[in-house]
Amino acid sequence: MDIFQLDKSISFTQLKPLLLQKFGFVFLQDQNQPFFAIYPKYLHILDQDKIFYRQADFDYVEQTQTQLLQMNFYDNQINSADLSFQGGYIAFISYDYAAQQHIEQQHPIQQPTAIVGEYDIFIKWVDHQWVLFAEKNLIDHPAIQNLIHELQHCQEIKPAIPFKLKKNMQPRWSKTEYDQAFQHVQDYLYAGDCYQINLTQEFCGEVISGGLSALVSDLMHLSQAPFAGYIQFENFELLSCSPELFIEFQPNRILKTRPIKGTLPRHQDPEQDQQLKQQLANSEKDQAENLMIVDLLRNDLSVYAQTGSVKVPCLFEIESFAQVHHMVSEIQAKLKDDVNVLEVLLSALPGGSITGAPKIRAMQIIDEIEGNARGAYCGSLGYFNYDGTGRFNILIRSIQRYGDQLSVWAGGGITVASQVDAEYQECMDKVSALLDFLNQYSE
Repeated sequence: MDIFQLDKSISFTQLKPLLLQKFGFVFLQDQNQPFFAIYPKYLHILDQDKIFYRQADFDYVEQTQTQLLQMNFYDNQINSADLSFQGGYIAFISYDYAAQQHIEQQHPIQQPTAIVGEYDIFIKWVDHQWVLFAEKNLIDHPAIQNLIHELQHCQEIKPAIPFKLKKNMQPRWSKTEYDQAFQHVQDYLYAGDCYQINLTQEFCGEVISGGLSALVSDLMHLSQAPFAGYIQFENFELLSCSPELFIEFQPNRILKTRPIKGTLPRHQDPEQDQQLKQQLANSEKDQAENLMIVDLLRNDLSVYAQTGSVKVPCLFEIESFAQVHHMVSEIQAKLKDDVNVLEVLLSALPGGSITGAPKIRAMQIIDEIEGNARGAYCGSLGYFNYDGTGRFNILIRSIQRYGDQLSVWAGGGITVASQVDAEYQECMDKVSALLDFLNQYSE
């Protein structure tokens, strides 16, 4: 890779609107190693069978291609010393795309289900400044030289069209309808179909002007989410403030996953906030739910792991985020030598923390009860480097726009020990900050 260091005075809010105009724009927070990527070698929209190839003059030609998600890795050797984006593949995979590998869904899917691009041009935050990375022999290309000139002279630009909602975000379910869905889940649990089912509900709004891109900077600041990101294609946008890591593909073929299961809100008073944190740490119910998902993920990873390598170094840790405390555990494993990392990712999706256990039956029940496709929610956004290292999140705390329709989802794992009002409140604790943020833009 060739590099070009930008002026240290150039900020995120200056870069974002400039880069947003470039084809294939994507942003990932990448656990405090943020980067933008633009001008992909190709961009594949799987559900539409569209693939756009970059030409020598940096124009793009559109072709059709059979719906197939493919990535090529250098000898499939995971050996990089640096786990950050180094050039490779960035992918959004929706819940529905992943679920359709396992079950036949009943509900129509309208928005893109998967977007995959191969990127060799990106701008990354390195040692307190933004650095442009480009594949060798590209740095002198007229398009890249023009980009460098734009980057060096960019100024903070406010969106030409402000983001506005027609009215406040509204739940698709009333409280009574949520209670009925909860009871339906309980019936399946007591019948022995599952041990845990992740019940989620949708909150909807109508956009009358602007796009989610105008909200990226403010929402990143509000959430401080380590696995946040933004991706768009035509009339589809996804803006995620996810705190949850799905799978990290580390050097030396080590896998790490950190499922979240167990939530309580933050409190402004430090003493009461600490009490809530301790309450979550001592919750036997949340520990039981968390352990179910840990066991599920241990099973998912063991299929591809070297015998005896699956371990749980951290169990029931409490992590505090801007609005909530979460109970988090960690599972690690070492991949077999002949395993392809993309196969591991697709096989493990959707994540157990947002489906339930056993996973296949939980997904079938989710599809029946929730009454609508989840879309991006509970899918994944992340990247693979060419050597197979990479990092993918779980798309919770995420906003999706398709056309003029805006959607936010939230929910939680339901067991026989769950209480309906407490579960409903947990859902609201998770989503309230996002809803409050969005509602300030309503007419």
